[in-house]
Amino acid sequence: MSRIGKKPIAIPAGIEVTVNGTVISVKKGNNVSTVETHGRVGIEVVDGQVVLTRNGESKESSAFWGTYRALTANAINGLNVGFTKSLEINGVGYRAAVKGDVLELLLGYSHPINYEIPKGLEVTVEKNIINVKGADKQQVGQAAAIIRGFRKPEPYKGKGVKYTDEKIIRKAGKTSKK
Repeated sequence: MSRIGKKPIAIPAGIEVTVNGTVISVKKGNNVSTVETHGRVGIEVVDGQVVLTRNGESKESSAFWGTYRALTANAINGLNVGFTKSLEINGVGYRAAVKGDVLELLLGYSHPINYEIPKGLEVTVEKNIINVKGADKQQVGQAAAIIRGFRKPEPYKGKGVKYTDEKIIRKAGKTSKK
């Protein structure tokens, strides 16, 4: 039995949740986020809360129940508060700058890397910290992973792009024999 699926999702002030068939629409101002459930769970909006119920008693229905509850909670939380991922650049001469809707990265290659910022995301750079903000948790995480993938941190000096809360396990370098 899903422990996540049981919990009702509280709807904060200023956020409107509507159910249209199998689609849950979350709206705040002009921003709309939708979750398509494909009829795998039952959906109700009761007393300022979204309640999801299982369709059947199978293991698969229990998994869908928890998954769609989490996706709906993320859609509501994303429009209410938003999601943020922070990346740190380490290395001599490694820099980042936002120019319009393009993130320009200088990461030790012979050319700058220009990453086009997806719509719905906001990218800011302060010294050597890149902040990716947005309402869609998946989109924020994917953009941060792509930026990190341009120069992953290496284990000897720790140079590269890493998440700010990531620990890099260092290796010992070469030693000379005497």
